[in-house]
Amino acid sequence: MRTIIPFCYLLLVCACAQAQSVDSIQYTHFFNGITYQLKAGLSLGGAAPIPIPKEIRKINQFNPLLNFTMDANVTKWLGVDEKWGIRTGLRLENKGMKTDARVKNYGMEIIGEKGERVAGNWTGNVMTVMDNSYLSVPVLAVYKLAPRWSVSGGVFFSYLIDQAFTGHVYEGYLREGGPTGPKVVFQDGNTASYDFSHSLRKTQFGLQVGGEWQAFTHLSVYTDLTWGINDVFKKDFETITFNMYPIYLNVGFAYLF
Repeated sequence: MRTIIPFCYLLLVCACAQAQSVDSIQYTHFFNGITYQLKAGLSLGGAAPIPIPKEIRKINQFNPLLNFTMDANVTKWLGVDEKWGIRTGLRLENKGMKTDARVKNYGMEIIGEKGERVAGNWTGNVMTVMDNSYLSVPVLAVYKLAPRWSVSGGVFFSYLIDQAFTGHVYEGYLREGGPTGPKVVFQDGNTASYDFSHSLRKTQFGLQVGGEWQAFTHLSVYTDLTWGINDVFKKDFETITFNMYPIYLNVGFAYLF
């Protein structure tokens, strides 16, 4: 018995040491295939109805504005050859646009001189400015086509942290309450403003695809296309009768650590 107890204790110590060694190897191996990036770029695009509804008769002007993005991400490469990887991170991005369109029977709620709101159907010109900021989390699969080329695809989730969807109407008339309601005319430079900022949806999700070319050891050029698949407005927002989806092309540079 005096011999067996020390022997069992020795076996237990050896087993624990071996388990710790295996855990250490697995821990080290996991972090061997991880890379980190910082990305900065510009986005072009806007919130658009798909397809273009009959209410929008003509796009007089479109300005995508200057939208900045900043992204920090981490990629875990899989397998011995590290052809495939999983990427996620955190992205701070602006999504804005400025449009001027000619519309007919377009759902609208204008703000009067004394702050009163009048809803109805607008026929005439509509100027819109959207300027939103989001925190987004992409979850992507990455594939290396070649040592310097890779493509990615997956989904993203966004949270709205700053919002603006405002504008004004001009050179037209509002049918108060509906298409056959009393007519309120705005001509000769008269305008009426509107503000749908508080009707914007707080959360967004959608699809993302992109490509990247590694120009130098630590520097690469990338492009991403993001396509939101839910409406930018809340579900109970009924003034605009069609859905609008944020579609943006992002181009920029990435620093690889």
